[in-house]
Amino acid sequence: MGHPTIYPTGTTVYNPEKAWGGYTIFQAADQGALLIDMSGKEVHLWKGLRGFPNKILPGGFVIGSTKERDPKYGFQDEANLVQVDWDGNIVWKFDRYEFIEDPDNEPQWMARAHHDYQRAGNPVGYYAPGQEPRTNGGNTLILAHKNVHKPEISDKLLLDDTIIEVDWDGNIVWEWAVSDHFHELGFDENAKNVLFRDPNSRSFGHDTGGDWMHINSMSEVGPNKFYDAGDERFHPENIIWDARESNIIAIIDKKTGNIVWKLGPDYSLPEVKHLGWIIGQHHAHIIPKGLPGEGNLLVFDNGGWAGYGAPNPASRYGQKNAVRDHSRILEINPVTLEIEWQYTPTEAGFQAPLDSYRFYSPYISSAQRLPNGNTLITEGADGRLFEVTSEHELVWEYISPYKNKRNANMVYRSYRVPYEWIPQLDKPVEKAIKPLDIASFRVPGAAGTGADTVVEIAGAFSYEDGALCVARTDENPNDNS
Repeated sequence: MGHPTIYPTGTTVYNPEKAWGGYTIFQAADQGALLIDMSGKEVHLWKGLRGFPNKILPGGFVIGSTKERDPKYGFQDEANLVQVDWDGNIVWKFDRYEFIEDPDNEPQWMARAHHDYQRAGNPVGYYAPGQEPRTNGGNTLILAHKNVHKPEISDKLLLDDTIIEVDWDGNIVWEWAVSDHFHELGFDENAKNVLFRDPNSRSFGHDTGGDWMHINSMSEVGPNKFYDAGDERFHPENIIWDARESNIIAIIDKKTGNIVWKLGPDYSLPEVKHLGWIIGQHHAHIIPKGLPGEGNLLVFDNGGWAGYGAPNPASRYGQKNAVRDHSRILEINPVTLEIEWQYTPTEAGFQAPLDSYRFYSPYISSAQRLPNGNTLITEGADGRLFEVTSEHELVWEYISPYKNKRNANMVYRSYRVPYEWIPQLDKPVEKAIKPLDIASFRVPGAAGTGADTVVEIAGAFSYEDGALCVARTDENPNDNS
């Protein structure tokens, strides 16, 4: 089903009594890092600042990248990661992970950063009471890439995901690579065979390597009740990540690098079968202490296509062998593995399975838990940001009007921060925005509903309670002819 040619953009729904007011930041396509208020008013733009993602820090600072990524060096690599102030001045920069020597260009240092990073002081990069990210000093965790050869995985070049920790001066003080822990990932023999033959190769005229895991989210576990109760797997300094192409979510021990907790890649196992298949997920993280649901795993389960395994009707060769045409937000207790809250097409009010595709972003996207228990959701494929209550009521919605070079208004991730984090601005007046009556709304010049002339047809079909009925014209109730 195609999309309508006309649809509203900006804020389309806002209930100030139930929403959690603040500023929201997202990457407005090629415009830059855009900050909006609850009405959708664009209050500040860091023009040209790339966002993979952009994150706001207290005091009106924002983190992003300034240099266009070059696919010759690696799929989705950013040349640097920078922190800029309100006026766009760079106050911190990291770009010294790998020195690139290219015969066609000047040699240069690159961060090779992609998808996520975290500044010390806050485990997840969004607002949590009493856990403010550092704006001057403090280390930064960065998700990055390296090209490696690992014969035990594949005989082809791999685009490997690494996590590095850098200090304020840019020194790398800790490093971890997922390919070093291949034996801990839980792939069966079918998956290993598929990976060996084709580790999800990417090509842009150059061999950038097999993007075999595609880790897209990485954060500290942070202080939590499970560690307080003695479960060492959830040490606050441990790191949780998720890999889109393998359907894996895992926690690594910061000291040893070993995987100590994991979901996937096989969701048919008895202990996780009740979850259903988590496919192509993004932004898996532990809800920070001080927020409703603290300690639980929150993840945007995209659906779409991902995974490696035995061939099936949806996957001829066993690559991207798990498929689902709708998305879910899952909040999972990481110890019991029970779903404690979810937002699916059913909670969105759509009829399953016929209309399930109407909540569906097969790539990018995110979810943030807000202090009042609401959840801010980025349905990234269509540039839709919205907030729902714990009872699944829609209380804020915004559609990005900005389109990228492919004419898509995609938004990778968005974040909501409190008004007081932006001292440069006065707190805006919050005014309700009632949803449009889409049945009666018309563009200028279009006719409304209602025919000029109406006739009634005897014996016409009608619908009652969802069943097809015949309108009777006789008065004999026993006549079934």
